[in-house]
Amino acid sequence: MSLRPANRDQLRDALAAGDGPGAPPRHVAIIMDGNGRWAKARHLPRVMGHRKGVEAVRKVVEAAPGLGIEVLTLYAFSSENWRRPADEVSDLMGLLRHYLRTEIAELHANGIRLRFIGDTAALSDDVTLMLDQARTLTAANTKMTLVLALNYGSHDELLRVTRALAADVAAGRIAPAAIDAAAVEARLDTAGLPPPDLVIRTSGEQRLSNFLMWQAAYAELVFTDELWPDFGAASLAAAVATFSQRDRRYGGR
Repeated sequence: MSLRPANRDQLRDALAAGDGPGAPPRHVAIIMDGNGRWAKARHLPRVMGHRKGVEAVRKVVEAAPGLGIEVLTLYAFSSENWRRPADEVSDLMGLLRHYLRTEIAELHANGIRLRFIGDTAALSDDVTLMLDQARTLTAANTKMTLVLALNYGSHDELLRVTRALAADVAAGRIAPAAIDAAAVEARLDTAGLPPPDLVIRTSGEQRLSNFLMWQAAYAELVFTDELWPDFGAASLAAAVATFSQRDRRYGGR
Protein backbone atom coordinates (compact mmCIF):
# COMPACT_ATOMS: atom_id res chain seq x y z
CA MET A 1 0.00 0.00 0.00
CA SER A 2 1.07 3.60 -0.48
CA LEU A 3 0.67 5.90 2.50
CA ARG A 4 -0.31 9.52 2.18
CA PRO A 5 0.83 12.17 4.68
CA ALA A 6 -1.62 12.33 7.56
CA ASN A 7 -4.07 15.22 7.74
CA ARG A 8 -5.06 16.87 11.02
CA ASP A 9 -8.00 14.55 11.59
CA GLN A 10 -5.79 11.49 11.06
CA LEU A 11 -3.18 12.86 13.45
CA ARG A 12 -5.89 13.56 16.04
CA ASP A 13 -7.03 9.95 15.74
CA ALA A 14 -3.46 8.65 15.83
CA LEU A 15 -2.74 10.55 19.02
CA ALA A 16 -5.99 9.59 20.77
CA ALA A 17 -5.55 7.72 24.03
CA GLY A 18 -7.15 4.51 25.18
CA ASP A 19 -7.60 0.98 23.84
CA GLY A 20 -9.00 -0.13 20.50
CA PRO A 21 -9.39 2.06 17.43
CA GLY A 22 -7.86 5.49 17.94
CA ALA A 23 -5.10 4.41 20.32
CA PRO A 24 -1.55 5.16 19.15
CA PRO A 25 0.96 2.30 19.07
CA ARG A 26 3.24 2.14 22.10
CA HIS A 27 5.92 0.27 20.18
CA VAL A 28 6.65 0.78 16.48
CA ALA A 29 9.21 -1.37 14.66
CA ILE A 30 10.48 -0.47 11.19
CA ILE A 31 12.17 -2.57 8.53
CA MET A 32 14.13 0.17 6.76
CA ASP A 33 14.31 -1.08 3.18
CA GLY A 34 15.15 0.52 -0.15
CA ASN A 35 18.40 2.42 0.34
CA GLY A 36 20.08 0.60 -2.55
CA ARG A 37 17.15 1.09 -4.90
CA TRP A 38 16.98 4.78 -3.97
CA ALA A 39 20.64 5.18 -4.95
CA LYS A 40 20.31 3.09 -8.12
CA ALA A 41 17.38 5.19 -9.35
CA ARG A 42 19.62 8.25 -9.08
CA HIS A 43 22.70 6.55 -10.58
CA LEU A 44 24.54 6.92 -7.27
CA PRO A 45 26.71 4.44 -5.33
CA ARG A 46 24.78 2.31 -2.83
CA VAL A 47 26.56 3.98 0.06
CA MET A 48 24.84 7.25 -0.86
CA GLY A 49 21.50 5.53 -0.34
CA HIS A 50 22.63 4.33 3.09
CA ARG A 51 23.79 7.84 3.99
CA LYS A 52 20.44 9.27 2.94
CA GLY A 53 18.81 6.54 5.00
CA VAL A 54 20.60 7.83 8.11
CA GLU A 55 18.91 11.20 7.52
CA ALA A 56 15.55 9.41 7.44
CA VAL A 57 16.40 7.77 10.77
CA ARG A 58 16.98 11.20 12.28
CA LYS A 59 13.63 12.51 11.01
CA VAL A 60 11.69 9.51 12.28
CA VAL A 61 13.34 9.52 15.70
CA GLU A 62 12.57 13.22 16.09
CA ALA A 63 8.91 12.72 15.12
CA ALA A 64 8.12 9.54 17.06
CA PRO A 65 7.67 10.89 20.63
CA GLY A 66 5.17 13.49 19.40
CA LEU A 67 3.03 10.70 17.96
CA GLY A 68 2.78 8.96 21.33
CA ILE A 69 5.35 6.28 20.49
CA GLU A 70 7.16 5.00 23.57
CA VAL A 71 9.47 2.50 21.86
CA LEU A 72 10.89 2.72 18.34
CA THR A 73 12.83 -0.27 17.01
CA LEU A 74 14.82 0.06 13.79
CA TYR A 75 16.18 -2.92 11.84
CA ALA A 76 19.61 -1.43 11.19
CA PHE A 77 21.76 -4.47 10.32
CA SER A 78 20.53 -8.03 10.04
CA SER A 79 22.50 -11.20 10.68
CA GLU A 80 22.08 -11.90 6.96
CA ASN A 81 23.59 -8.56 5.90
CA TRP A 82 27.07 -10.03 6.36
CA ARG A 83 26.47 -11.78 3.02
CA ARG A 84 26.56 -8.48 1.17
CA PRO A 85 29.76 -7.40 -0.65
CA ALA A 86 32.59 -6.64 1.77
CA ASP A 87 32.84 -3.00 0.71
CA GLU A 88 29.13 -2.44 1.38
CA VAL A 89 29.38 -4.07 4.82
CA SER A 90 32.38 -1.85 5.56
CA ASP A 91 30.37 1.22 4.50
CA LEU A 92 27.46 0.20 6.74
CA MET A 93 29.75 -0.31 9.74
CA GLY A 94 31.35 3.06 9.02
CA LEU A 95 27.95 4.73 8.98
CA LEU A 96 27.07 3.03 12.27
CA ARG A 97 30.26 4.36 13.85
CA HIS A 98 29.51 7.84 12.50
CA TYR A 99 25.95 7.71 13.84
CA LEU A 100 27.11 6.66 17.28
CA ARG A 101 29.76 9.39 17.38
CA THR A 102 27.56 12.23 16.15
CA GLU A 103 24.01 11.48 17.32
CA ILE A 104 24.22 10.01 20.83
CA ALA A 105 24.82 13.31 22.63
CA GLU A 106 21.75 14.87 21.00
CA LEU A 107 19.63 11.80 21.65
CA HIS A 108 20.68 11.94 25.30
CA ALA A 109 19.91 15.67 25.51
CA ASN A 110 16.43 14.93 24.15
CA GLY A 111 15.71 12.23 26.72
CA ILE A 112 16.03 9.21 24.40
CA ARG A 113 17.16 5.91 25.89
CA LEU A 114 19.25 3.63 23.67
CA ARG A 115 18.97 -0.15 23.59
CA PHE A 116 20.52 -2.62 21.18
CA ILE A 117 19.30 -6.07 20.22
CA GLY A 118 21.04 -8.81 18.29
CA ASP A 119 24.35 -10.60 18.67
CA THR A 120 26.28 -7.39 19.23
CA ALA A 121 29.20 -9.29 20.77
CA ALA A 122 30.11 -10.36 17.22
CA LEU A 123 30.66 -6.74 16.15
CA SER A 124 34.09 -5.14 16.26
CA ASP A 125 35.53 -4.14 19.64
CA ASP A 126 35.32 -0.40 18.97
CA VAL A 127 31.66 -0.65 17.97
CA THR A 128 30.72 -2.75 21.01
CA LEU A 129 32.48 -0.20 23.22
CA MET A 130 30.48 2.64 21.67
CA LEU A 131 27.26 0.66 22.16
CA ASP A 132 28.08 0.10 25.83
CA GLN A 133 28.87 3.79 26.32
CA ALA A 134 25.64 4.88 24.60
CA ARG A 135 23.58 2.42 26.62
CA THR A 136 25.12 3.59 29.91
CA LEU A 137 24.86 7.30 29.10
CA THR A 138 21.17 7.17 28.19
CA ALA A 139 19.98 4.48 30.65
CA ALA A 140 17.92 6.85 32.83
CA ASN A 141 16.17 8.68 29.97
CA THR A 142 12.41 8.33 29.75
CA LYS A 143 11.07 10.30 26.76
CA MET A 144 11.35 7.35 24.38
CA THR A 145 13.36 4.17 23.96
CA LEU A 146 15.19 3.81 20.65
CA VAL A 147 16.15 0.21 19.91
CA LEU A 148 18.68 -0.50 17.17
CA ALA A 149 18.70 -4.07 15.86
CA LEU A 150 22.33 -4.82 14.99
CA ASN A 151 23.52 -8.20 13.74
CA TYR A 152 19.97 -9.26 14.57
CA GLY A 153 17.88 -12.13 13.27
CA SER A 154 14.91 -13.79 14.93
CA HIS A 155 16.16 -17.30 14.16
CA ASP A 156 19.47 -16.54 15.87
CA GLU A 157 17.70 -14.90 18.81
CA LEU A 158 15.38 -17.88 19.34
CA LEU A 159 18.29 -20.31 19.06
CA ARG A 160 20.13 -18.36 21.76
CA VAL A 161 17.02 -18.44 23.97
CA THR A 162 16.61 -22.19 23.39
CA ARG A 163 20.22 -22.86 24.34
CA ALA A 164 19.91 -20.74 27.48
CA LEU A 165 16.76 -22.59 28.55
CA ALA A 166 18.40 -25.95 27.81
CA ALA A 167 21.39 -24.97 29.93
CA ASP A 168 19.08 -23.96 32.79
CA VAL A 169 17.27 -27.30 32.58
CA ALA A 170 20.55 -29.24 32.49
CA ALA A 171 21.79 -27.36 35.55
CA GLY A 172 18.55 -27.98 37.43
CA ARG A 173 17.65 -24.31 37.63
CA ILE A 174 14.32 -24.82 35.88
CA ALA A 175 12.07 -27.80 35.19
CA PRO A 176 11.11 -28.50 31.57
CA ALA A 177 7.43 -28.18 32.48
CA ALA A 178 8.09 -24.69 33.82
CA ILE A 179 9.13 -23.38 30.40
CA ASP A 180 6.30 -21.15 29.20
CA ALA A 181 5.91 -18.03 27.08
CA ALA A 182 7.02 -15.82 29.97
CA ALA A 183 10.22 -17.84 30.35
CA VAL A 184 11.01 -17.37 26.67
CA GLU A 185 10.18 -13.66 26.68
CA ALA A 186 12.39 -13.05 29.72
CA ARG A 187 15.37 -14.29 27.68
CA LEU A 188 14.59 -12.48 24.42
CA ASP A 189 16.76 -9.53 23.46
CA THR A 190 13.67 -7.36 23.93
CA ALA A 191 13.01 -8.45 27.52
CA GLY A 192 11.33 -5.67 29.46
CA LEU A 193 9.94 -3.94 26.37
CA PRO A 194 6.31 -4.08 25.22
CA PRO A 195 5.78 -6.15 22.06
CA PRO A 196 5.58 -4.13 18.85
CA ASP A 197 2.06 -2.93 18.10
CA LEU A 198 2.95 -1.83 14.58
CA VAL A 199 5.57 -3.10 12.13
CA ILE A 200 6.26 -0.89 9.11
CA ARG A 201 8.22 -2.00 6.06
CA THR A 202 9.26 0.40 3.35
CA SER A 203 10.07 -0.18 -0.36
CA GLY A 204 7.01 -2.24 -1.26
CA GLU A 205 8.28 -5.58 0.05
CA GLN A 206 5.75 -7.48 2.19
CA ARG A 207 7.58 -9.81 4.53
CA LEU A 208 9.17 -9.76 8.00
CA SER A 209 12.62 -10.91 6.86
CA ASN A 210 13.52 -12.63 10.13
CA PHE A 211 12.61 -9.57 12.23
CA LEU A 212 10.96 -9.83 15.67
CA MET A 213 9.08 -12.98 14.65
CA TRP A 214 8.12 -13.94 18.22
CA GLN A 215 7.47 -10.39 19.38
CA ALA A 216 5.40 -9.36 16.34
CA ALA A 217 2.93 -12.25 16.57
CA TYR A 218 0.01 -9.83 17.00
CA ALA A 219 1.50 -6.68 15.51
CA GLU A 220 -0.37 -4.75 12.87
CA LEU A 221 1.56 -4.62 9.59
CA VAL A 222 1.82 -1.59 7.31
CA PHE A 223 3.67 -1.82 4.00
CA THR A 224 4.53 1.28 2.03
CA ASP A 225 6.00 1.68 -1.44
CA GLU A 226 8.17 4.56 -0.23
CA LEU A 227 11.89 3.81 -0.21
CA TRP A 228 13.46 4.31 3.19
CA PRO A 229 15.44 7.48 2.32
CA ASP A 230 12.14 9.16 1.35
CA PHE A 231 10.39 8.13 4.58
CA GLY A 232 9.98 10.90 7.13
CA ALA A 233 7.77 12.43 9.80
CA ALA A 234 4.67 12.65 7.60
CA SER A 235 5.11 9.04 6.49
CA LEU A 236 5.39 7.87 10.08
CA ALA A 237 2.31 9.89 11.06
CA ALA A 238 0.37 8.34 8.18
CA ALA A 239 1.33 4.82 9.30
CA VAL A 240 0.30 5.63 12.89
CA ALA A 241 -3.01 7.01 11.60
CA THR A 242 -3.58 3.79 9.62
CA PHE A 243 -2.86 1.78 12.77
CA SER A 244 -5.25 3.91 14.81
CA GLN A 245 -8.12 2.98 12.49
CA ARG A 246 -7.73 -0.76 13.02
CA ASP A 247 -9.63 -2.88 15.52
CA ARG A 248 -7.15 -5.23 17.21
CA ARG A 249 -8.92 -8.41 18.25
CA TYR A 250 -6.03 -10.74 19.16
CA GLY A 251 -8.08 -13.71 17.94
CA GLY A 252 -10.68 -13.12 20.66
CA ARG A 253 -13.61 -12.47 18.32
